[in-house]
Amino acid sequence: MAEGETLLGVGAGRRPNYPIPEAGSRPCSFIGMDVIPIRGQPQISSEKSMALSREIRSLGDLSLGDEADLFLLLVAKESGTTRTNQPFWLLKFRDGSEEIEVAIWANSPWYETCEKEWKIGDFFKVRASLRQSRWGPTLDIRKIRHIRESDYEEGFDPTKYVPESPVPKEELYAKLMTLLAERMSPSPLRDMTEKILKDERQPLLTLPGSRTHHHTYPGGWLEHTLSVAEICVFLAEKYVQQYPELRPPIDRELVLAGGVLHDIGKLRELVSSPLQAVYSPDGALIGHVVLGRDIIREAASEVGFSGERLLKLEHIIVSHQDWPGSGVSKPTMFSEALLVRYADVIDTKFAIMRQIFEEGGQDGPLTSDRNLLRHALFRGSADAAE
Repeated sequence: MAEGETLLGVGAGRRPNYPIPEAGSRPCSFIGMDVIPIRGQPQISSEKSMALSREIRSLGDLSLGDEADLFLLLVAKESGTTRTNQPFWLLKFRDGSEEIEVAIWANSPWYETCEKEWKIGDFFKVRASLRQSRWGPTLDIRKIRHIRESDYEEGFDPTKYVPESPVPKEELYAKLMTLLAERMSPSPLRDMTEKILKDERQPLLTLPGSRTHHHTYPGGWLEHTLSVAEICVFLAEKYVQQYPELRPPIDRELVLAGGVLHDIGKLRELVSSPLQAVYSPDGALIGHVVLGRDIIREAASEVGFSGERLLKLEHIIVSHQDWPGSGVSKPTMFSEALLVRYADVIDTKFAIMRQIFEEGGQDGPLTSDRNLLRHALFRGSADAAE
C-alpha cells in the first residue's frame, strides 16, 4: 500500500496541534556524566545513580504509572512545530517488544542535547514511567544516557532490537515458489514471475514490506506478499465458482501473478536498513508502483512475454492503489485487478490493526485514535475476551 503521511505527523511543513507544557512541568534527565535536577530533587552523581539502578524491564511489561529502567534504541527522530510556532522533536524508541513515541519540547532542558547528540541508531539506558497522553502511551523520561560497556553485564544485547518476520525468511520464500509451481501452468507469465523471484532472491529475503506502515522488518515483503498471494488464490477460486458464466472469465493465474508482483517495485523503492528502510532516489521521485511496472517489462522482454496478458498484468500493478493521492491515475478496470487490489488492502490493514491492538497502552475498551488508521479500535472488555 502507499505510504503517505507518517505516523509521527511531522515534517513536510505539518504543524500538529500539540500544546507546549509550562516550564518545569516535565521531568528531566541526565546525559552521560551531566546530571540535571529532576522536579526539585537533589542532584546526584552518575555513579550513585547507576548504583541505584533498577531491574531492566521491557516496554511490553509496563503498566500505566510504572517506572523502570529500560534499554532503548532510537529508531526515528523528526522535527515539528506547534500551532504557536514552537519547535519540538518527536522521537520513536524501540526495545525488543514494542515501540513508543516521546516528545522533546523546546522548553525541555535536554532539547539542545537531543538536537545535537541523539542520533537514529543510538542505544540508551533510560529511567522512565509509562503514562497515557492525549495521543497515546508515552514515557516520562527521568534519566537517560548512551549505553556503556557495563550495561552488557545487565543484559544489554543490541541484536534483540531488530525485529524480523516471525516465520523464517527462507520458509516464506519456499512457500511462495511452491504456490507458483502448484497453481500456475507452464507459460511465459509463470516463467517471468519465477525469473524475477529467483533473480532477486537475496534482496527479497531482507526486504521490508514498507518503510513505516506495515511489515516494516526484514522479511516483511515476503510475509506480506505470500499472504496477499494466498488471498488472491482464495478470491479467484471463489468467484470463478460463483460466476462460471462471467465474460471475460477470471484468469486465476493472472490474479496470482499480480498478487505476487504487486509490490515488486519496492526492490528499487526501498533501501533496507536494520533500523528502518529509507527511500532510494528512484523511490522518492517515482515510487514503487511505476518501478514495479519497469521490473515486469524488463523481465517480460527477456522471456518473450508480450501481448494483452502482459498489458493486464501491468494494469494490475499500476492500479492496485487507486485512491486520491496515491499517484495512480487509473482505477481497477477488470476483475483480476479488483481482486489483487483488495487482497492487498485486507492484508495491509489487518497487519496495521494487529499492531495497534498489540501496542495497548490505553485502558478501557477503545484504543487511542493516534495510529495509522487515524481512528480508535474497539478491543472490548477484558471480561468479554475471557
